[in-house]
Amino acid sequence: MEYKAIWAVLISFAVSVITGPFVIPFLRKLKVGQTVREEGPKAHLKKNGTPTMGGIIILSAVAVTSMFYTKDYPKIIPVLFLMLGFGLIGFLDDYIKVVLKRSMGLRPLEKFSFQVIVTTIFIYYIRRFTDIGLEMLLPLPTGEKYLDLGIATVPMMYLVIIGTVNGVNFTDGLDGLAASVTVLCATFFSVIAIGTGSGIEPITCAVVGSLLGFLLFNVHPASVFMGDTGSLALGGFVAAAAYMTQTPLFLPVVGCIYMIEVCSVILQVIYFKLTGGKRILKMAPLHHHFELCGWSETKIVAVFAVVTALMSLFSLAMFQKT
Repeated sequence: MEYKAIWAVLISFAVSVITGPFVIPFLRKLKVGQTVREEGPKAHLKKNGTPTMGGIIILSAVAVTSMFYTKDYPKIIPVLFLMLGFGLIGFLDDYIKVVLKRSMGLRPLEKFSFQVIVTTIFIYYIRRFTDIGLEMLLPLPTGEKYLDLGIATVPMMYLVIIGTVNGVNFTDGLDGLAASVTVLCATFFSVIAIGTGSGIEPITCAVVGSLLGFLLFNVHPASVFMGDTGSLALGGFVAAAAYMTQTPLFLPVVGCIYMIEVCSVILQVIYFKLTGGKRILKMAPLHHHFELCGWSETKIVAVFAVVTALMSLFSLAMFQKT
């Protein structure tokens, strides 16, 4: 196995830790503070004014670290593209919300259109310029088997990529939650990438390091939020890493928190409409429901992280049996 890519963890961590103390005061100076929804948990109102768009720290650390590896590891390029592409969409959304003071940010159709464009470029690139197969490894303890969806492969890629991106976005609602869950997912993909020599291990390790550094500023009480700049970028990374390692079918397991958060929102909306205003949860996404049940932010983050860690270990066990 090739372990030199692990240096990417340390480089990215260092860049994240160094840039944080410069970026956060700069964001405060620009007055890009988070505006907390009044209908949300009342405990969140004290977070009003906390700088957002902190995903810049994560993206900077990953981009700088990747520069040292692109020559020897060209397969990190599409992963970096999808991460930066969705990060840019998130940045535009955050900028419109907090700088231009348009509360809704990008309009839904605008955001979706940009996501489709970025996803299309990624799909074209890996089909045209890489030797990555689009068959998906089955997460089953029955030997090495791949699923080929044929003509449904590309539509499935759009669904998985955009769905994952928005799943991570929904998960970003508590101090340190999205970062804690995603650093474990990134660790999972780093182990897979190193073990298989997939060629993307420098960027998966860089994401681990950047998130470890970012968490120093983002754990409760957070001094900065990642915003859509960070959450959409991390969603792009998770989806890209899954396809570059041919493991998108592992996402419902290792990324179960993302899926649960998305499903909680969908169920809440459907139930609300079918019952004429009743709610199945106290509030969606699910982490807010637990908050309103009396759980502290730190407890929710810890529980969600433990679940992700266990599911990552289970996924690795299934992967080893293939």
